[in-house]
Amino acid sequence: MPKPYIDLHLHTHFSDGVSTPEQVAEEAERMELAAIALTDHDTIEGCSRLAKACASRGIEFIPGTELSTDIDGHEMHLLGYHIDTDNEELIRETTRYQQNRTDRVHGLIERLNSIGVPLTAEQVFTLANCKAPGRPHVARGLVEHGFCGSMDEAFARYLRKNASGWVPKKNAPFEECIRLIHQAGGIAVMAHPGLNKIDNLIPRMVEARLDGLECWHSKHPKSTVKRYREMAARLGLLVTGGSDCHGPSRGRHPLIGTVRVPYDILDEMKRRLPHASAA
Repeated sequence: MPKPYIDLHLHTHFSDGVSTPEQVAEEAERMELAAIALTDHDTIEGCSRLAKACASRGIEFIPGTELSTDIDGHEMHLLGYHIDTDNEELIRETTRYQQNRTDRVHGLIERLNSIGVPLTAEQVFTLANCKAPGRPHVARGLVEHGFCGSMDEAFARYLRKNASGWVPKKNAPFEECIRLIHQAGGIAVMAHPGLNKIDNLIPRMVEARLDGLECWHSKHPKSTVKRYREMAARLGLLVTGGSDCHGPSRGRHPLIGTVRVPYDILDEMKRRLPHASAA
């Protein structure tokens, strides 16, 4: 029997993806995945729908999120897995993080308007139609309203760091987000470390009880996967992975299941869960 695979990094339209939870489950079934996790940015809103859609297809579902955090002035994304989506503190804090995202969109629009690009906040929020708007929604607005020819152009001209339309986002300290995930019963994993270029700060995250590293990722070549698996082994961390799929219409973004992550890493994650160690 073929070895089952999983995808632990997926997005829906509840953040900056384009697919519904039901479409994600349908595609996961087509790719014959044994388990998937939803990791929308700074929200857990889509988890209940994807859990239901997965249950009807016999796919194991792991509730999750991807929190935007700050460490020494660097933005770092923290994946939370096996979280209790009814946890009151998690709901309260992610709602606050969503407000930071909304405030940033207003700031981005103000900056764009100041340099002669008349995109409106209403146009972006109508397009986003979610509680966790971000730069990709602004980029899509720039394209759909004729100010840029592509998402890549929108980021290159206006939205990348230090571009003419750039506005920084207010993020929570990484220690706060690790603690938030843990108190909700979950596991905290550093997302796509190969893209962050802050390996020197990982020991500090471990001191703050980071649980794992996302080793497999669509933008991690084999050499990078190997490097972070070796680092995780040295530091006693879990290894995870996923495609970081945002949906089929997001240009160069990978599709669900295209990063081959073995199921047995999920077994190890379950052994590290707080309630498992307490049993």
